[in-house]
Amino acid sequence: MKGGHWFKLAILVLAVVIMSALAWMNGAGEWLAPARIIVLLQDAGPLAPFFYMILMAGAVVISPIPSLPLDLASGTVFGTFWGTVYSVIGAEAGAVISFFIARALGREAITRLLKNDIGFCDLCAEHHLFYIIFLARLLPVFSFDIISYGAGLTRISPRYFALATLLGVIPPTFLITYFGGGIFSGSGYTILLGGFLVLLFFLIPVWITRKNPWGLYQRIMLTLESGKKRK
Repeated sequence: MKGGHWFKLAILVLAVVIMSALAWMNGAGEWLAPARIIVLLQDAGPLAPFFYMILMAGAVVISPIPSLPLDLASGTVFGTFWGTVYSVIGAEAGAVISFFIARALGREAITRLLKNDIGFCDLCAEHHLFYIIFLARLLPVFSFDIISYGAGLTRISPRYFALATLLGVIPPTFLITYFGGGIFSGSGYTILLGGFLVLLFFLIPVWITRKNPWGLYQRIMLTLESGKKRK
């Protein structure tokens, strides 16, 4: 078996392990609450960062699982800086895993697996896809998971996909982690400032959707629609 096939197999095995570990936990709705996640991470001791990054990666790979509670909890347990670092590493790992799963299985299998018709432009130039992925990460307009799987069905290289994801995910992750740390630490100033920044950040996509500045939203939608027409 060629090295590339071994790598794909390893990615799939890791994804299965993450899914199995998450499925093993009882009371999914309960442990997804930020307060519960904080307790779990504090009990994990020195292994907390590693455990947290696995959870974050799993939240990206398994589409229905939200990552927002994890981001909020990380700010309290690890602080804003390290919480952001661990969240970004976990999200980046999950995005890359999803990317390679999609590339290994193909469009039809991924559509069936996610029960969602993923449209993404597999004929677009790589630099175009890079900017679309970067903007989709930076502004929470589209699903993080769907973008990861959809990008794997295009011609974009793993290197450019990983870089676009990394650059786009850092600012929103920092804001949410900062806000989460303020909520659970009880710091009024941090809560107000973090809440304002997070609110502003989430209002930007609404503004883009309605006003379509520089044709930005339309370009993203055309990219997604062209992928569906390509089927």
